[in-house]
Amino acid sequence: MKKLRTIGFDADDTLWHNERFFHLTQQRFAELLRDYAEPEHLDARLLDAERRNIGHYGFGVKGFTLSMIETAIDVTDGKVPASVISQLLEAGRDMLDHPMEILPHAREAVEAVCGGHHLVLITKGDLLHQERKLAQSGLGELFDAVEIVSDKVPATYARIFETKPGGAEAAMMVGNSMKSDVRPAIEIGSWGVFVPHDLAWDLEHAEPPLSPRFHTLNDLSELADLVAQIG
Repeated sequence: MKKLRTIGFDADDTLWHNERFFHLTQQRFAELLRDYAEPEHLDARLLDAERRNIGHYGFGVKGFTLSMIETAIDVTDGKVPASVISQLLEAGRDMLDHPMEILPHAREAVEAVCGGHHLVLITKGDLLHQERKLAQSGLGELFDAVEIVSDKVPATYARIFETKPGGAEAAMMVGNSMKSDVRPAIEIGSWGVFVPHDLAWDLEHAEPPLSPRFHTLNDLSELADLVAQIG
């Protein structure tokens, strides 16, 4: 019997670009508020707002937009012009409407392992936005299941993998976040595969786990060989 039967894939910045649009919008945010705060100070205040608001708004563009507006109100002592608020809302809509861009090797990697394994897309964020990106990607037909979750913690993966062939011990999670993709999967006894992306959100930082089930790839072109090696 095969050791590996189920493979989970993260979506944002694993299969398609995501963080680059947050960075571009954050640069626009800094430009709009340049008369009130230095970029480094503004970035720190925004990160604090995002950290506070995750429990209220969840992950994704909508929560990010609300955190920008909250930070703008905060750093201007409530004097932020309505025109700035309007432009921040526009920036959020632009992010939601931006065409999805698949990362190099993503389609080939998913196609290479889909025949012999049960594939699950596991992503967090806004439901409608994630569904739209998946539809635009053209990858949806390759997955046996899609899970759009509010957060990625060990209990999330345990719930998903326990219903899949072989359970958690025969499952692998592939993603660009050590905190959300790799460590929680390792904790429940699955394999965790880290595929780094050039850009990373500060709140997703975590140290690599010390486990024989942890692997790092340079990019997704190396995934098929790893899967074959595990067996």
